Amino acid sequence: MERERKNDKLFSRKRSFTFGAYGGVDRFICSNETRPESIEHSILDILDSPTNEAKSVLSTTTNQRGSRLDEQRCAFPPPLKLLKMSGTLPLVLPPKSGGYWIDPPFEKFVETSTDSSAPGLGKDSYDIIERDSEAKMYREFFKYKYHHSFTAVDPSLGSLVLSVCLEEEEKRLRIILRMKDCTLHGVFSLCLFPQFPSTVELAKMLCDSLTVSRFEAVSYLKAPELITAFDEHRVSQNFKFGVLYQKEGQLTEEDILSNNEESEEFQDFLSLLGETVKLQGFSGFRGGLDVCHGQTGSDSVVTSFCGREIMFHVATKLPYTEGDTQQLQRKRHIGNDIVALVYQEGPAPFISDIISSHFLHCFIVVRRVPRGGGSEETKGAAFQVSVTAREDVPPFGPTLPDPPIFTERSSFRDFLLTKLINAEMSCYKAERFNRLELRTRSCLLEGLRSELSSQSQCMLGDQPQPTSHFQMGLGVDQKAEVVSLKTLREQSGCAVTLLTPWGFLKRPVEEDHCRSLAFPRLHLLEQIKKETVNQPPSSQDPTPS
Repeated sequence: MERERKNDKLFSRKRSFTFGAYGGVDRFICSNETRPESIEHSILDILDSPTNEAKSVLSTTTNQRGSRLDEQRCAFPPPLKLLKMSGTLPLVLPPKSGGYWIDPPFEKFVETSTDSSAPGLGKDSYDIIERDSEAKMYREFFKYKYHHSFTAVDPSLGSLVLSVCLEEEEKRLRIILRMKDCTLHGVFSLCLFPQFPSTVELAKMLCDSLTVSRFEAVSYLKAPELITAFDEHRVSQNFKFGVLYQKEGQLTEEDILSNNEESEEFQDFLSLLGETVKLQGFSGFRGGLDVCHGQTGSDSVVTSFCGREIMFHVATKLPYTEGDTQQLQRKRHIGNDIVALVYQEGPAPFISDIISSHFLHCFIVVRRVPRGGGSEETKGAAFQVSVTAREDVPPFGPTLPDPPIFTERSSFRDFLLTKLINAEMSCYKAERFNRLELRTRSCLLEGLRSELSSQSQCMLGDQPQPTSHFQMGLGVDQKAEVVSLKTLREQSGCAVTLLTPWGFLKRPVEEDHCRSLAFPRLHLLEQIKKETVNQPPSSQDPTPS
Protein backbone atom coordinates (compact mmCIF):
# COMPACT_ATOMS: atom_id res chain seq x y z
CA MET A 1 0.00 0.00 0.00
CA GLU A 2 2.82 2.35 0.92
CA ARG A 3 4.60 1.52 -2.33
CA GLU A 4 1.49 2.32 -4.34
CA ARG A 5 1.20 5.72 -2.65
CA LYS A 6 4.81 6.50 -3.61
CA ASN A 7 4.17 5.61 -7.24
CA ASP A 8 1.00 7.71 -7.31
CA LYS A 9 3.02 10.59 -5.90
CA LEU A 10 5.63 10.12 -8.60
CA PHE A 11 3.02 10.28 -11.33
CA SER A 12 1.24 13.24 -9.78
CA ARG A 13 4.49 15.21 -10.04
CA LYS A 14 4.92 14.53 -13.72
CA ARG A 15 3.30 16.90 -16.18
CA SER A 16 1.59 15.52 -19.27
CA PHE A 17 1.33 17.49 -22.51
CA THR A 18 -1.55 15.49 -23.91
CA PHE A 19 -3.17 18.82 -24.75
CA GLY A 20 -0.01 20.61 -25.78
CA ALA A 21 2.58 20.76 -28.52
CA TYR A 22 4.53 17.91 -30.06
CA GLY A 23 7.86 17.45 -28.45
CA GLY A 24 6.82 19.24 -25.27
CA VAL A 25 9.18 18.52 -22.41
CA ASP A 26 7.57 17.23 -19.26
CA ARG A 27 8.60 19.12 -16.15
CA PHE A 28 8.55 18.01 -12.53
CA ILE A 29 6.63 20.20 -10.14
CA CYS A 30 8.17 20.10 -6.68
CA SER A 31 5.82 19.49 -3.81
CA ASN A 32 7.13 22.48 -1.90
CA GLU A 33 6.80 24.86 -4.85
CA THR A 34 4.76 27.94 -4.02
CA ARG A 35 2.22 29.14 -6.57
CA PRO A 36 -0.03 32.16 -6.52
CA GLU A 37 -3.59 31.25 -5.75
CA SER A 38 -5.36 32.21 -8.98
CA ILE A 39 -7.96 30.78 -11.30
CA GLU A 40 -5.32 30.55 -14.02
CA HIS A 41 -3.12 28.19 -12.02
CA SER A 42 -6.13 26.22 -10.84
CA ILE A 43 -7.10 25.57 -14.46
CA LEU A 44 -3.56 24.59 -15.36
CA ASP A 45 -3.47 22.24 -12.37
CA ILE A 46 -6.64 20.59 -13.66
CA LEU A 47 -5.07 20.26 -17.10
CA ASP A 48 -2.03 18.61 -15.57
CA SER A 49 -3.82 16.26 -13.17
CA PRO A 50 -4.76 12.78 -14.46
CA THR A 51 -8.34 11.65 -14.04
CA ASN A 52 -9.36 8.67 -11.96
CA GLU A 53 -9.68 6.64 -15.13
CA ALA A 54 -6.11 7.49 -16.01
CA LYS A 55 -4.88 6.40 -12.59
CA SER A 56 -6.48 2.99 -13.05
CA VAL A 57 -4.53 2.62 -16.26
CA LEU A 58 -1.33 3.73 -14.58
CA SER A 59 -1.77 1.28 -11.70
CA THR A 60 -0.78 -1.58 -14.04
CA THR A 61 2.74 -0.14 -14.27
CA THR A 62 3.41 0.33 -10.56
CA ASN A 63 5.68 -2.73 -10.43
CA GLN A 64 8.08 -1.28 -13.00
CA ARG A 65 11.39 0.20 -11.97
CA GLY A 66 11.79 3.96 -11.54
CA SER A 67 14.10 4.25 -14.53
CA ARG A 68 11.56 2.51 -16.73
CA LEU A 69 8.82 4.81 -15.47
CA ASP A 70 10.85 7.84 -16.51
CA GLU A 71 11.17 6.47 -20.04
CA GLN A 72 7.43 6.00 -20.46
CA ARG A 73 4.97 8.66 -21.53
CA CYS A 74 1.35 7.87 -20.68
CA ALA A 75 -1.35 9.63 -22.67
CA PHE A 76 -3.98 10.79 -20.21
CA PRO A 77 -7.62 11.18 -21.28
CA PRO A 78 -8.92 14.70 -22.01
CA PRO A 79 -9.19 16.86 -18.88
CA LEU A 80 -12.89 16.32 -18.28
CA LYS A 81 -12.79 18.34 -15.07
CA LEU A 82 -11.91 21.44 -17.07
CA LEU A 83 -14.71 20.90 -19.55
CA LYS A 84 -17.23 20.46 -16.73
CA MET A 85 -16.20 23.62 -14.89
CA SER A 86 -18.92 26.19 -14.56
CA GLY A 87 -18.48 29.75 -15.73
CA THR A 88 -16.65 31.19 -18.72
CA LEU A 89 -13.07 30.11 -19.28
CA PRO A 90 -10.40 32.41 -20.73
CA LEU A 91 -9.70 32.40 -24.44
CA VAL A 92 -5.99 31.64 -23.96
CA LEU A 93 -3.92 29.92 -21.29
CA PRO A 94 -0.12 29.97 -21.21
CA PRO A 95 1.83 26.74 -20.90
CA LYS A 96 3.30 26.11 -17.48
CA SER A 97 6.74 26.07 -19.07
CA GLY A 98 6.22 29.75 -19.93
CA GLY A 99 7.68 31.45 -22.97
CA TYR A 100 4.52 33.33 -24.05
CA TRP A 101 2.76 36.57 -23.20
CA ILE A 102 -0.99 37.07 -23.33
CA ASP A 103 -3.00 40.21 -23.96
CA PRO A 104 -5.17 41.02 -22.13
CA PRO A 105 -3.61 39.52 -18.99
CA PHE A 106 -5.57 36.83 -17.20
CA GLU A 107 -6.63 39.20 -14.41
CA LYS A 108 -8.24 41.48 -16.99
CA PHE A 109 -10.20 38.56 -18.43
CA VAL A 110 -11.72 37.75 -15.03
CA GLU A 111 -13.07 41.30 -14.89
CA THR A 112 -14.41 41.27 -18.46
CA SER A 113 -18.16 41.32 -18.94
CA THR A 114 -19.95 40.71 -22.23
CA ASP A 115 -22.55 43.28 -21.23
CA SER A 116 -20.21 46.05 -22.33
CA SER A 117 -18.08 46.68 -25.39
CA ALA A 118 -15.62 49.25 -26.59
CA PRO A 119 -16.59 51.78 -29.27
CA GLY A 120 -15.49 50.75 -32.74
CA LEU A 121 -12.86 52.68 -34.68
CA GLY A 122 -12.41 52.92 -38.42
CA LYS A 123 -9.39 51.55 -40.27
CA ASP A 124 -8.08 55.10 -40.66
CA SER A 125 -7.58 55.10 -36.88
CA TYR A 126 -5.29 52.06 -37.03
CA ASP A 127 -1.63 52.34 -38.04
CA ILE A 128 -0.05 49.49 -40.00
CA ILE A 129 3.56 48.77 -39.11
CA GLU A 130 6.03 49.02 -41.96
CA ARG A 131 8.70 46.37 -41.86
CA ASP A 132 11.34 48.79 -43.10
CA SER A 133 10.20 52.41 -42.95
CA GLU A 134 13.27 53.66 -44.84
CA ALA A 135 13.35 50.99 -47.54
CA LYS A 136 12.02 53.36 -50.20
CA MET A 137 14.23 56.27 -49.21
CA TYR A 138 16.61 55.63 -52.10
CA ARG A 139 13.78 55.40 -54.63
CA GLU A 140 12.24 58.64 -53.40
CA PHE A 141 15.31 60.84 -52.95
CA PHE A 142 18.10 59.30 -55.07
CA LYS A 143 17.07 57.05 -57.93
CA TYR A 144 15.60 59.68 -60.22
CA LYS A 145 18.04 62.45 -59.27
CA TYR A 146 21.67 63.02 -60.05
CA HIS A 147 23.69 61.21 -57.40
CA HIS A 148 26.73 59.00 -56.89
CA SER A 149 27.25 55.62 -55.24
CA PHE A 150 30.43 54.13 -53.81
CA THR A 151 31.56 50.75 -52.49
CA ALA A 152 34.17 49.62 -49.98
CA VAL A 153 35.12 46.72 -47.74
CA ASP A 154 35.80 47.66 -44.13
CA PRO A 155 38.07 45.29 -42.15
CA SER A 156 35.61 45.14 -39.25
CA LEU A 157 32.23 46.13 -40.75
CA GLY A 158 32.45 44.21 -44.00
CA SER A 159 30.89 45.36 -47.27
CA LEU A 160 29.68 48.96 -47.53
CA VAL A 161 27.58 50.69 -50.18
CA LEU A 162 27.32 54.47 -49.93
CA SER A 163 24.97 56.76 -51.88
CA VAL A 164 25.32 60.56 -51.89
CA CYS A 165 22.94 63.12 -53.39
CA LEU A 166 23.48 66.88 -53.53
CA GLU A 167 20.20 68.79 -53.12
CA GLU A 168 21.30 72.17 -54.42
CA GLU A 169 18.04 74.02 -53.85
CA GLU A 170 17.99 73.05 -50.19
CA LYS A 171 21.81 73.35 -49.98
CA ARG A 172 22.24 70.04 -48.25
CA LEU A 173 23.68 66.57 -48.69
CA ARG A 174 21.59 63.43 -48.35
CA ILE A 175 23.50 60.23 -47.55
CA ILE A 176 22.61 56.53 -47.27
CA LEU A 177 25.14 54.06 -45.87
CA ARG A 178 24.33 50.35 -46.17
CA MET A 179 26.05 47.96 -43.78
CA LYS A 180 25.54 44.29 -42.99
CA ASP A 181 23.58 45.08 -39.82
CA CYS A 182 21.51 48.08 -40.88
CA THR A 183 21.09 51.02 -43.24
CA LEU A 184 21.82 54.54 -42.01
CA HIS A 185 20.33 57.69 -43.52
CA GLY A 186 21.25 61.29 -42.86
CA VAL A 187 20.79 64.83 -44.18
CA PHE A 188 23.50 67.47 -43.61
CA SER A 189 23.57 71.16 -44.42
CA LEU A 190 26.37 72.31 -46.73
CA CYS A 191 27.25 75.11 -44.33
CA LEU A 192 28.69 72.48 -41.99
CA PHE A 193 31.57 71.87 -44.40
CA PRO A 194 34.25 74.50 -45.15
CA GLN A 195 35.09 72.41 -48.21
CA PHE A 196 33.31 69.52 -49.86
CA PRO A 197 33.90 66.37 -47.76
CA SER A 198 35.32 63.10 -49.04
CA THR A 199 33.31 59.89 -49.16
CA VAL A 200 35.13 58.55 -46.09
CA GLU A 201 34.29 61.71 -44.15
CA LEU A 202 30.64 61.49 -45.21
CA ALA A 203 30.42 57.84 -44.20
CA LYS A 204 32.02 58.54 -40.81
CA MET A 205 29.35 61.16 -40.14
CA LEU A 206 26.86 58.29 -40.07
CA CYS A 207 29.11 55.62 -38.54
CA ASP A 208 32.15 56.79 -36.60
CA SER A 209 33.48 53.24 -36.17
CA LEU A 210 34.37 53.12 -39.86
CA THR A 211 38.06 52.28 -40.49
CA VAL A 212 38.13 52.04 -44.29
CA SER A 213 40.53 54.48 -45.98
CA ARG A 214 38.86 54.89 -49.38
CA PHE A 215 35.74 54.12 -51.40
CA GLU A 216 35.49 53.05 -55.04
CA ALA A 217 33.16 54.98 -57.33
CA VAL A 218 30.33 53.07 -59.02
CA SER A 219 30.09 53.75 -62.74
CA TYR A 220 27.70 50.94 -63.73
CA LEU A 221 24.71 52.45 -65.55
CA LYS A 222 22.21 50.02 -64.04
CA ALA A 223 23.43 50.48 -60.49
CA PRO A 224 20.23 52.33 -59.39
CA GLU A 225 18.12 49.28 -60.23
CA LEU A 226 20.41 46.96 -58.29
CA ILE A 227 20.53 49.25 -55.28
CA THR A 228 16.76 49.69 -55.31
CA ALA A 229 16.31 45.91 -55.44
CA PHE A 230 18.50 45.51 -52.36
CA ASP A 231 16.90 48.33 -50.39
CA GLU A 232 13.37 47.09 -51.03
CA HIS A 233 13.91 43.34 -50.74
CA ARG A 234 11.92 43.29 -47.48
CA VAL A 235 9.02 45.35 -48.81
CA SER A 236 5.97 43.20 -49.42
CA GLN A 237 2.31 43.89 -49.91
CA ASN A 238 1.27 40.23 -49.58
CA PHE A 239 0.52 38.24 -46.44
CA LYS A 240 -0.64 34.74 -45.54
CA PHE A 241 -2.21 33.75 -42.24
CA GLY A 242 -3.45 30.47 -40.82
CA VAL A 243 -7.03 30.02 -39.58
CA LEU A 244 -7.73 27.31 -36.99
CA TYR A 245 -11.20 26.14 -35.97
CA GLN A 246 -11.43 25.03 -32.31
CA LYS A 247 -14.70 23.35 -31.45
CA GLU A 248 -16.11 22.87 -27.99
CA GLY A 249 -14.06 20.50 -25.86
CA GLN A 250 -11.04 20.41 -28.19
CA LEU A 251 -7.75 20.80 -26.35
CA THR A 252 -5.25 18.98 -28.59
CA GLU A 253 -3.55 19.78 -31.86
CA GLU A 254 -4.88 16.57 -33.40
CA ASP A 255 -8.50 17.49 -32.64
CA ILE A 256 -8.21 21.04 -33.96
CA LEU A 257 -6.49 20.02 -37.22
CA SER A 258 -8.95 17.16 -37.79
CA ASN A 259 -12.05 19.36 -38.07
CA ASN A 260 -13.77 19.06 -41.45
CA GLU A 261 -17.29 20.37 -40.88
CA GLU A 262 -17.81 24.13 -40.66
CA SER A 263 -20.62 25.49 -38.52
CA GLU A 264 -22.73 28.41 -39.71
CA GLU A 265 -21.02 30.63 -37.14
CA PHE A 266 -17.57 29.73 -38.44
CA GLN A 267 -18.67 30.31 -42.03
CA ASP A 268 -20.02 33.67 -40.98
CA PHE A 269 -16.65 34.49 -39.41
CA LEU A 270 -14.86 33.51 -42.62
CA SER A 271 -17.16 35.79 -44.61
CA LEU A 272 -16.13 38.61 -42.28
CA LEU A 273 -12.46 37.95 -43.06
CA GLY A 274 -12.81 37.92 -46.81
CA GLU A 275 -14.23 36.28 -49.90
CA THR A 276 -14.25 32.54 -50.54
CA VAL A 277 -12.79 31.88 -54.01
CA LYS A 278 -12.06 28.87 -56.15
CA LEU A 279 -8.36 28.12 -56.24
CA GLN A 280 -8.48 26.63 -59.74
CA GLY A 281 -7.21 29.38 -62.02
CA PHE A 282 -6.99 31.97 -59.25
CA SER A 283 -4.75 34.82 -60.44
CA GLY A 284 -4.19 36.78 -57.22
CA PHE A 285 -1.67 36.19 -54.46
CA ARG A 286 -1.96 32.49 -53.68
CA GLY A 287 0.20 32.20 -50.56
CA GLY A 288 1.77 28.91 -51.58
CA LEU A 289 -1.52 27.18 -52.45
CA ASP A 290 -1.93 25.16 -55.64
CA VAL A 291 -4.05 26.98 -58.24
CA CYS A 292 -3.59 24.44 -61.03
CA HIS A 293 -4.07 20.86 -59.84
CA GLY A 294 -6.20 21.17 -56.70
CA GLN A 295 -3.62 19.59 -54.40
CA THR A 296 -4.30 22.13 -51.62
CA GLY A 297 -8.08 22.07 -51.68
CA SER A 298 -10.71 23.50 -53.98
CA ASP A 299 -11.26 26.93 -52.41
CA SER A 300 -9.85 29.36 -49.90
CA VAL A 301 -10.49 32.78 -48.35
CA VAL A 302 -8.77 35.91 -49.69
CA THR A 303 -9.14 39.64 -49.18
CA SER A 304 -7.55 43.00 -49.93
CA PHE A 305 -6.89 45.50 -47.18
CA CYS A 306 -5.17 48.88 -47.38
CA GLY A 307 -3.42 47.96 -50.62
CA ARG A 308 -2.31 44.57 -49.35
CA GLU A 309 -3.38 41.11 -50.55
CA ILE A 310 -4.07 38.48 -47.90
CA MET A 311 -4.48 34.73 -48.33
CA PHE A 312 -5.92 32.75 -45.42
CA HIS A 313 -4.87 29.13 -44.94
CA VAL A 314 -8.14 27.83 -43.50
CA ALA A 315 -7.56 24.45 -41.84
CA THR A 316 -10.97 23.06 -42.72
CA LYS A 317 -10.47 23.89 -46.42
CA LEU A 318 -7.04 22.27 -46.73
CA PRO A 319 -6.83 18.56 -47.66
CA TYR A 320 -7.77 16.06 -44.94
CA THR A 321 -5.83 12.78 -44.81
CA GLU A 322 -7.66 9.83 -43.29
CA GLY A 323 -5.57 8.08 -40.66
CA ASP A 324 -3.00 10.87 -40.34
CA THR A 325 -3.29 12.16 -36.78
CA GLN A 326 -0.90 15.03 -37.48
CA GLN A 327 -2.69 16.09 -40.69
CA LEU A 328 0.56 17.05 -42.36
CA GLN A 329 -1.16 18.32 -45.51
CA ARG A 330 -2.78 21.00 -43.37
CA LYS A 331 0.13 21.62 -41.06
CA ARG A 332 2.44 22.00 -44.04
CA HIS A 333 0.84 25.37 -44.71
CA ILE A 334 -0.43 26.56 -41.32
CA GLY A 335 2.74 25.40 -39.55
CA ASN A 336 4.81 27.55 -41.92
CA ASP A 337 2.78 30.68 -41.29
CA ILE A 338 4.03 33.19 -38.75
CA VAL A 339 0.64 34.31 -37.40
CA ALA A 340 -2.58 32.33 -37.10
CA LEU A 341 -6.17 33.11 -36.18
CA VAL A 342 -8.03 30.76 -33.84
CA TYR A 343 -11.83 30.78 -33.92
CA GLN A 344 -13.34 29.20 -30.81
CA GLU A 345 -16.75 27.64 -30.32
CA GLY A 346 -17.32 26.70 -26.72
CA PRO A 347 -15.48 27.46 -23.48
CA ALA A 348 -12.32 25.38 -24.03
CA PRO A 349 -9.26 27.67 -23.89
CA PHE A 350 -6.45 27.69 -26.44
CA ILE A 351 -3.04 26.74 -25.00
CA SER A 352 -0.31 28.98 -26.40
CA ASP A 353 2.01 26.11 -27.40
CA ILE A 354 -0.66 23.66 -28.51
CA ILE A 355 0.42 23.87 -32.18
CA SER A 356 3.96 22.61 -32.69
CA SER A 357 5.78 24.85 -35.17
CA HIS A 358 9.12 26.61 -35.53
CA PHE A 359 7.49 29.45 -37.47
CA LEU A 360 4.22 30.18 -35.68
CA HIS A 361 5.02 32.94 -33.22
CA CYS A 362 1.65 34.58 -32.60
CA PHE A 363 -2.01 33.53 -32.27
CA ILE A 364 -4.99 35.86 -32.29
CA VAL A 365 -7.92 34.06 -30.65
CA VAL A 366 -11.54 35.05 -31.34
CA ARG A 367 -14.56 33.73 -29.46
CA ARG A 368 -18.16 34.49 -30.36
CA VAL A 369 -20.08 35.64 -27.27
CA PRO A 370 -23.67 36.80 -26.71
CA ARG A 371 -24.10 40.54 -26.83
CA GLY A 372 -25.51 42.22 -23.76
CA GLY A 373 -25.76 39.07 -21.71
CA GLY A 374 -28.69 37.55 -23.63
CA SER A 375 -28.86 34.79 -26.20
CA GLU A 376 -27.43 35.34 -29.67
CA GLU A 377 -30.88 35.06 -31.23
CA THR A 378 -32.33 37.88 -29.14
CA LYS A 379 -29.36 40.13 -28.51
CA GLY A 380 -27.05 39.46 -31.44
CA ALA A 381 -23.45 38.28 -31.28
CA ALA A 382 -20.20 39.97 -30.36
CA PHE A 383 -16.58 38.93 -30.73
CA GLN A 384 -14.12 38.67 -27.87
CA VAL A 385 -10.41 38.82 -28.71
CA SER A 386 -7.21 37.71 -27.01
CA VAL A 387 -3.63 37.69 -28.31
CA THR A 388 -0.74 35.43 -27.37
CA ALA A 389 2.81 35.46 -28.73
CA ARG A 390 6.24 34.15 -27.89
CA GLU A 391 8.04 36.19 -25.29
CA ASP A 392 10.63 37.59 -27.71
CA VAL A 393 7.92 39.09 -29.94
CA PRO A 394 7.55 42.81 -29.11
CA PRO A 395 4.04 44.12 -28.36
CA PHE A 396 2.20 45.57 -31.35
CA GLY A 397 -0.89 47.59 -32.08
CA PRO A 398 -3.64 48.39 -32.43
CA THR A 399 -4.26 48.18 -28.69
CA LEU A 400 -7.05 45.90 -27.57
CA PRO A 401 -10.02 47.89 -26.26
CA ASP A 402 -11.19 47.50 -22.69
CA PRO A 403 -13.14 45.28 -22.62
CA PRO A 404 -11.76 43.43 -25.70
CA ILE A 405 -15.23 42.87 -27.16
CA PHE A 406 -16.42 44.05 -30.59
CA THR A 407 -20.04 44.38 -31.63
CA GLU A 408 -19.65 46.21 -34.97
CA ARG A 409 -18.54 43.87 -37.73
CA SER A 410 -16.88 46.46 -39.94
CA SER A 411 -14.75 47.96 -37.16
CA PHE A 412 -13.91 44.47 -35.89
CA ARG A 413 -12.72 43.44 -39.36
CA ASP A 414 -10.51 46.53 -39.68
CA PHE A 415 -9.05 45.91 -36.24
CA LEU A 416 -8.46 42.20 -36.87
CA LEU A 417 -6.73 42.59 -40.25
CA THR A 418 -4.55 45.42 -38.96
CA LYS A 419 -3.65 43.34 -35.92
CA LEU A 420 -2.71 40.36 -38.11
CA ILE A 421 -0.42 42.41 -40.35
CA ASN A 422 1.24 44.16 -37.42
CA ALA A 423 1.66 40.83 -35.65
CA GLU A 424 3.72 39.46 -38.53
CA MET A 425 5.79 42.63 -38.75
CA SER A 426 6.51 42.39 -35.03
CA CYS A 427 7.33 38.67 -35.21
CA TYR A 428 10.17 39.42 -37.62
CA LYS A 429 11.93 41.06 -34.67
CA ALA A 430 11.93 37.79 -32.74
CA GLU A 431 15.31 36.14 -32.26
CA ARG A 432 14.78 33.35 -34.78
CA PHE A 433 13.76 35.60 -37.65
CA ASN A 434 16.10 38.44 -36.77
CA ARG A 435 19.11 36.12 -36.81
CA LEU A 436 18.18 34.74 -40.23
CA GLU A 437 17.46 38.22 -41.51
CA LEU A 438 20.85 39.61 -40.52
CA ARG A 439 22.69 36.67 -42.04
CA THR A 440 20.79 36.95 -45.28
CA ARG A 441 21.24 40.71 -45.45
CA SER A 442 24.99 40.29 -45.05
CA CYS A 443 25.09 37.84 -47.96
CA LEU A 444 22.99 40.06 -50.20
CA LEU A 445 25.01 43.17 -49.40
CA GLU A 446 28.26 41.40 -50.21
CA GLY A 447 26.73 40.27 -53.48
CA LEU A 448 25.53 43.78 -54.29
CA ARG A 449 28.95 45.31 -53.59
CA SER A 450 30.66 42.64 -55.69
CA GLU A 451 28.28 43.15 -58.60
CA LEU A 452 28.61 46.93 -58.56
CA SER A 453 32.39 46.71 -58.35
CA SER A 454 32.86 44.17 -61.14
CA GLN A 455 30.38 45.83 -63.48
CA SER A 456 32.00 49.22 -62.89
CA GLN A 457 35.38 47.74 -63.84
CA CYS A 458 33.84 46.42 -67.04
CA MET A 459 32.43 49.88 -67.83
CA LEU A 460 35.96 51.32 -67.45
CA GLY A 461 37.51 48.63 -69.62
CA ASP A 462 39.32 46.87 -66.80
CA GLN A 463 39.31 43.11 -66.43
CA PRO A 464 37.15 42.26 -63.35
CA GLN A 465 38.15 39.49 -61.02
CA PRO A 466 36.12 36.32 -61.57
CA THR A 467 33.34 36.04 -58.99
CA SER A 468 30.02 34.31 -58.64
CA HIS A 469 28.57 37.75 -57.83
CA PHE A 470 25.63 37.42 -55.46
CA GLN A 471 27.03 34.18 -54.10
CA MET A 472 30.16 35.87 -52.83
CA GLY A 473 30.40 35.80 -49.08
CA LEU A 474 28.35 32.64 -48.70
CA GLY A 475 30.06 30.13 -46.45
CA VAL A 476 29.41 26.40 -46.51
CA ASP A 477 26.84 26.59 -43.72
CA GLN A 478 25.10 29.55 -45.32
CA LYS A 479 24.90 27.85 -48.71
CA ALA A 480 23.21 24.92 -47.03
CA GLU A 481 20.48 27.27 -45.85
CA VAL A 482 19.61 28.52 -49.34
CA VAL A 483 16.07 27.47 -50.13
CA SER A 484 15.36 25.97 -53.54
CA LEU A 485 13.74 27.93 -56.34
CA LYS A 486 10.72 25.65 -56.06
CA THR A 487 10.07 26.96 -52.54
CA LEU A 488 10.29 30.53 -53.79
CA ARG A 489 7.79 29.77 -56.53
CA GLU A 490 5.36 28.45 -53.95
CA GLN A 491 5.47 31.76 -52.07
CA SER A 492 6.16 34.34 -54.75
CA GLY A 493 5.52 35.50 -58.24
CA CYS A 494 5.60 38.51 -60.55
CA ALA A 495 8.89 39.65 -62.03
CA VAL A 496 11.67 38.98 -59.56
CA THR A 497 14.89 40.93 -59.94
CA LEU A 498 17.92 38.71 -60.43
CA LEU A 499 21.58 39.58 -60.16
CA THR A 500 23.39 37.10 -62.36
CA PRO A 501 26.87 36.72 -63.80
CA TRP A 502 25.46 38.05 -67.06
CA GLY A 503 24.19 41.32 -65.66
CA PHE A 504 20.96 42.78 -64.32
CA LEU A 505 17.73 41.34 -65.67
CA LYS A 506 14.19 40.52 -64.67
CA ARG A 507 12.94 36.98 -64.82
CA PRO A 508 9.25 36.09 -64.47
CA VAL A 509 8.72 33.49 -61.78
CA GLU A 510 4.93 33.27 -61.60
CA GLU A 511 1.92 35.47 -61.94
CA ASP A 512 1.31 36.56 -58.37
CA HIS A 513 3.43 38.99 -56.44
CA CYS A 514 6.55 38.21 -54.47
CA ARG A 515 6.10 37.81 -50.71
CA SER A 516 9.20 38.20 -48.58
CA LEU A 517 9.62 36.07 -45.48
CA ALA A 518 13.23 37.00 -44.92
CA PHE A 519 14.76 38.34 -48.13
CA PRO A 520 13.21 36.24 -50.94
CA ARG A 521 16.04 36.83 -53.41
CA LEU A 522 18.24 34.60 -51.32
CA HIS A 523 16.13 31.74 -52.64
CA LEU A 524 17.51 32.37 -56.12
CA LEU A 525 21.15 31.87 -55.26
CA GLU A 526 21.18 28.10 -55.64
CA GLN A 527 19.50 28.35 -59.04
CA ILE A 528 21.99 30.99 -60.18
CA LYS A 529 24.82 28.73 -59.08
CA LYS A 530 23.44 25.84 -61.15
CA GLU A 531 22.99 28.07 -64.19
CA THR A 532 26.58 29.27 -63.85
CA VAL A 533 27.94 25.74 -63.68
CA ASN A 534 25.76 24.47 -66.53
CA GLN A 535 26.30 27.50 -68.77
CA PRO A 536 26.97 26.10 -72.28
CA PRO A 537 30.31 27.12 -73.82
CA SER A 538 30.12 29.85 -76.42
CA SER A 539 31.29 29.39 -79.99
CA GLN A 540 34.45 31.33 -79.16
CA ASP A 541 35.48 28.96 -76.39
CA PRO A 542 38.22 26.55 -77.40
CA THR A 543 37.08 22.99 -78.03
CA PRO A 544 38.63 20.58 -75.57
CA SER A 545 40.97 18.13 -77.18
